Amino acid sequence: MARIFKGGEYLITEMDPADIFTPEDFTDEQRQIADTTQQFVTNDVIPHIDEIEQQNFDLVVELMGKAGELGLLMTDASEEEGGLELDKATSMLVAEKIAPAGSFSVAFAAHTGIGTLPLIYYGTAEQKERYLSRIITGEWMSAYCLTEPGSGSDALGAQATAVLSEDGKYYILNGTKQFITNGGFAQLFTVFAKIDKEHFTAFLVEKDFEGLEIGAEEKKLGIKGSSTTQVILNNCRIPVENLLGEIGKGHKIAFNVLNVGRFKLGAAVSGAAKMALQEGIKYANERKQFGRPISSFGAISEKIANMTADIFAAESLIYRLAGLLDNKLATIEKGIDNYYEEYQKGIEEYAPECGIAKVFCSEVLARTVDEVLQIHGGYGFVSEYPAERFYRDERINRIFEGTNEINRLLVPGMILRKAMKGELPLQSEAMKAFEQLMTPSFEELDENDPFAREKQLVKNLKNLFLILSGAAVQKYMDKLQDEQEILLAAADLCIQIFALESVLKRVEKAQSSQISAQKKELMAATLKICAFSACEAAGAAAQRGAFYAEEGDTLTMILSGIRRFAKYDATGLLQAKRALAATAIEQEKYIF
Repeated sequence: MARIFKGGEYLITEMDPADIFTPEDFTDEQRQIADTTQQFVTNDVIPHIDEIEQQNFDLVVELMGKAGELGLLMTDASEEEGGLELDKATSMLVAEKIAPAGSFSVAFAAHTGIGTLPLIYYGTAEQKERYLSRIITGEWMSAYCLTEPGSGSDALGAQATAVLSEDGKYYILNGTKQFITNGGFAQLFTVFAKIDKEHFTAFLVEKDFEGLEIGAEEKKLGIKGSSTTQVILNNCRIPVENLLGEIGKGHKIAFNVLNVGRFKLGAAVSGAAKMALQEGIKYANERKQFGRPISSFGAISEKIANMTADIFAAESLIYRLAGLLDNKLATIEKGIDNYYEEYQKGIEEYAPECGIAKVFCSEVLARTVDEVLQIHGGYGFVSEYPAERFYRDERINRIFEGTNEINRLLVPGMILRKAMKGELPLQSEAMKAFEQLMTPSFEELDENDPFAREKQLVKNLKNLFLILSGAAVQKYMDKLQDEQEILLAAADLCIQIFALESVLKRVEKAQSSQISAQKKELMAATLKICAFSACEAAGAAAQRGAFYAEEGDTLTMILSGIRRFAKYDATGLLQAKRALAATAIEQEKYIF
């Protein structure tokens, strides 16, 4: 049985490549599901992209019904509940393959994720019998109502209220929910409100319940083909049996479902980045300047290499996390009374990594669409070319499912809380890192190991995180949570380490696989590009954090450690980029 790693443990533990799940590990069944999803998008959705962008929601609902017929809406429901109960790796694969569907993918993701999971995880047998089959077949659309006009990141600051009626049969809800995806056509809403202005609680609300009103469609920068409205609760009467979960435990539903949402968003934006890259390369091959395709110029080919490496890192990170989750969830015995409670604990264990996935992958997409538009030049600014839509649609991904700033603050915060609870021995490891900082290193690299430099870099960056976080904890103690600038710097270290190590272990694992020698060489080239990029980003974050947290002799000591640990010999970097770009340009797509 696979070893079960703790959330955040990657910062202090050396993982064997065999323990990492990678895209090269997909089974034939998983690939078949991916192909089915991709064919649906290619044949049924993309031909209607323009109509969807014009907010033809009848068409969106019709296409969701087709997705339901294919089983794509029931990936997370159990077989007993009529679902497919696919593992997280397969569920992420579906999310990735649906992403090129543009605004339709937003409706799909909201429905299958935050719109469905609260009912699956917390619904009673009666609630599931009443609603779940309608949701997972596409008969009904679903939506999730957490955000309010005055509470975005501060979800628990919501002002919506719920009061029990005099006859005890209904909860009367009042308030306004903001930015509700699928609001214009959903039939079932998961709504959060405070009972007696105090107990944060979730409710299942049907569209036709008395007192529920749908606001006008928001006029948005991007994802124009998705429905985004207010949901207004005006003395809305909710039967008491539609209370979801427990009174006062709505925060558990809100945050646990968001963990999965963040993870799934990481997979979706990776799929969107692949689509954008493909369009960028295709255009670069067609566009000629000075008598030759612009893809033949180094300035353009370097962009293509960087985007390919970025997406490889995002993909590696996502499926590594999927494997971690699947291994953990497989230890939970099916059929036990508190199955979903234990299931949620399993997901919550990797909440830091879910936040990392959301931040890293959404920022990979941001860089990708920016470069794809740049490759298009002036035509990228014209709506007839998809680069313009990619650019507009991307921006929301760094905002919803928790802004990237909030997720950055959560990542080190959750990891340090684990340490304080004794779940991770960060303190003792930080002391070892400080000892290494004070001791001259005479360690020599294994010249027989082709990835020795990258392994050393990952090890050194982990030491940097331990040194920086150890110094910050020692100085600020429990007040560190208020030092957001330092936490943001620590988060960037956490993120770069997890991403780079995911790439390293995937590439290592691939060396003993059946893939071609050429692909192995291209993976090694990609690792070099990712290592150079991660070293630059992590070194800058560590330096920033050091100046924020320390001064005097301690600062001088930490800065010397940064100079020592945040260095990487990237000899052959240009050749690596040219090799990667040449293959991507030839194949006109993401090549892995």
